[in-house]
Amino acid sequence: MRRLTTLFPSEFLEEHAEELGVVERNRKAQMPALVWSFVFGFAAGESRTLAGFRRSYNATADETLSPGGFHQRLTPAFAEYLRDLVEHGID
Repeated sequence: MRRLTTLFPSEFLEEHAEELGVVERNRKAQMPALVWSFVFGFAAGESRTLAGFRRSYNATADETLSPGGFHQRLTPAFAEYLRDLVEHGID
């Protein structure tokens, strides 16, 4: 986990999301918590459902998201953002 958070610090995750237009500045969703909920959710393998990912997000974020609010963040731009992060990690 330490390697991942060193490679992808919170500030980088937030700034890169803004650069790609994934989120607007000062939105309710916290990009680092959203990213880590998917990364560690897939790694753990226990709850690979959207509800499970949302529970993981809500457990770590400062403000919780409703199911609808969480689903609204799952956009094609967010998928592109995650792909871009994978490419960054491989490089």
